[in-house]
Amino acid sequence: MVNLYRDTGVVLRTHKLGEADRIVTLLTRRHGKVRAVAKGVRRTSSRFGARLEPFGHVDVQFYTGRTLDVITQVETVDAFQLPLVADYQSYTAASAVAETADRLSAEEGEPVLKLYLLVCGALRSLAAGERDASLVLDAFFLRAMSYAGWAPALTECARCGLPGPHTAFSVAAGGSMCQDCRVPGCVHPAPEVLDLLTALLHGEWPLAESTLPGTRRDASGLVAAHLQWHLERQLRSLPLVERRARESAVTSGASPRAGGSATRTPEGWGVPGQ
Repeated sequence: MVNLYRDTGVVLRTHKLGEADRIVTLLTRRHGKVRAVAKGVRRTSSRFGARLEPFGHVDVQFYTGRTLDVITQVETVDAFQLPLVADYQSYTAASAVAETADRLSAEEGEPVLKLYLLVCGALRSLAAGERDASLVLDAFFLRAMSYAGWAPALTECARCGLPGPHTAFSVAAGGSMCQDCRVPGCVHPAPEVLDLLTALLHGEWPLAESTLPGTRRDASGLVAAHLQWHLERQLRSLPLVERRARESAVTSGASPRAGGSATRTPEGWGVPGQ
C-alpha cells in the first residue's frame, strides 16, 4: 500500500539535488518541519516548481520514502513569495523569519502548530505591506522567543520578579533588571524602547507605529541580541535586513530615513486560525 499523506506548509528553504531535483524544507501545520525531495522541479517543464519557492504557502501531498519523503502534488494556498520578492525590505525580513523558524524547529516530524501560525501571520503581514517590515520582524522574533520559552522580561526584573519599569537590561540575565539585581554589562535603554517591545509582543500596533526611528533601531538591537544569545549562533540573514521606517508608519512627521538605516549585531497582526 502506498504511504501518502497531505499537509499545508510554508517553504522555508530549498537546495539543489542532482541535476534536476531539489530538497525542500517546509514548516507544516500537523507534521512540523519536513524535508522532502521535489523531483524534476528545476526543469522548465516542471508542473509545480514555481510553487515550491521560499515563502510559498502550499498544500502538499507527500510519499513516505526511506530517508527523505517525496513531494507528489502541490497546490498554492497563498503566494506570499510574489509580493515579497518585489520589495527588498520585506524580502530580507521574510528571510530572517524563515531562518528563525528553521532554527527553532530542530526536530523533524515534531508538530509545532504555534510556530507555524506565527510564521504564516508574519509572512502574510509582510506580503500585505501595510505595516513596517522591521516592526513585523521584531514582533515575530519576540513571539517566537515566547513560544520557545525565551521571552525577555520587559515589565519586571528577570531575576527577582520585582515589577518595573526598570532602567537596566541584560541579554545574558534574561531582560530587565532592578537596581539590586543588575549585573555588569547591562545596557540602559530608554523607557520608550521597552514600551515598544511590550507593544510588539502584545500586538499593540497603534503604539508601536507611533514610535520614532531611533527607538525602533534600539529595540531591534535588543531583540536581535536576545534571540541570537539563546540560539547560540548568529542568523545569517540578519545583517542583510534593511532597517528603515515606512513614511506612513511614522506619525511624528520625521523623515522615514531619520536616524539612518540600520542593520542588526512577534497576536496582533492576525494569526491564521485565531
